[in-house]
Amino acid sequence: MMKYELLVFDWDGTLLDSAGAIVRAIQCACRDLDLPVPDDGRARHVIGLGLVDALSHAVPELPAERYQAMVERYRFHYLSRDNELTLFDGVPDMLKGLLEDGHTLAVATGKSRLGLERALDHSGLRPLFQASRCADECHSKPHPQMLDELMSEFGAAKSSTLMIGDTSHDLLMASNAGVDALAVTYGAHPHDHLREHRPVACLHTVAELDEWLKRYA
Repeated sequence: MMKYELLVFDWDGTLLDSAGAIVRAIQCACRDLDLPVPDDGRARHVIGLGLVDALSHAVPELPAERYQAMVERYRFHYLSRDNELTLFDGVPDMLKGLLEDGHTLAVATGKSRLGLERALDHSGLRPLFQASRCADECHSKPHPQMLDELMSEFGAAKSSTLMIGDTSHDLLMASNAGVDALAVTYGAHPHDHLREHRPVACLHTVAELDEWLKRYA
């Protein structure tokens, strides 16, 4: 008998190896606009947030009137190379196995709806997910709205829902929604930082994640 009926995955840094590209796009956008360039650690920390929240944290010096220009430059740099990004090894087979075992799979992401739709098509993963929520149609993580809506959509109890992600934003969202969280350390945030938020486990590769889900989910 499965413990978790609904498995909700973050996208960037959890399924797609995109953390480096996001950092680069933030830094390049700052250079374009002659703004202070955040270091890699600061830029990585905001991955998983909605774009508004991410840029305001990564570039606190950004005045409100230049926000749209910053968004446009970020999207230019990210989209110019997003077709080069790849899924982490083992992700498609893991998801197919979970679906075959009867789990409901969903995505909760800091991406925009347009960005996620593009990523789903490019990755080929669209058929594997029954639902998704994005930061431009819900409150940004760590607000629980994405998880609350997904649980409501599928009639899933909190006790049978699991959030899987690579950032503290994912783990805090899960905590705020009253559901368990599983952390992966190969994405944006380091192991020690993730551990502080008490996930049910911290896993270091997709292979470890796959094995854990087969055994415990």
